[in-house]
Amino acid sequence: MRTRQDVAWLNMWKENSPEIRKRAIIWRKQSAFTRIDKPSRIQRARRLGYKAKQGMVAIRVRVGTGGMRRQRPVAGRRQKHLGVTRMKAEVNMKQVAERRVAEKYKNLKLLGSYFLYKDGFHYWFEAILADKSHPRIAKDKELRKRVLST
Repeated sequence: MRTRQDVAWLNMWKENSPEIRKRAIIWRKQSAFTRIDKPSRIQRARRLGYKAKQGMVAIRVRVGTGGMRRQRPVAGRRQKHLGVTRMKAEVNMKQVAERRVAEKYKNLKLLGSYFLYKDGFHYWFEAILADKSHPRIAKDKELRKRVLST
């Protein structure tokens, strides 16, 4: 069930409001992985397990859009069906973003991610991570189950 904050965020995205476009202009100039002080969609982050405490990290991830495109065969005969376009990846952009964050921050456990914004060139997601070795995380009963279980 969506909260009012989630509905407001999605409406801003659908209506392409000036406020969110201004944010996207700033986000484009930042690096692909940007650590942020607090999540943009706080209710969604809390559902994923975010708490405002030491050891919790929120990261904005930028993923480029575009499909998979094979190189066109140069030599030899031209096949009737070249197999160049209409190639589809088996994973969606959210999964790509989660995989990249997990590879970049190996010492942190990924709790989840959620959609932020999409334009013609990029998708933005926010990922919530927890530090496995931080004492504050180890003392928290709820987080300890999720983070230290593996």
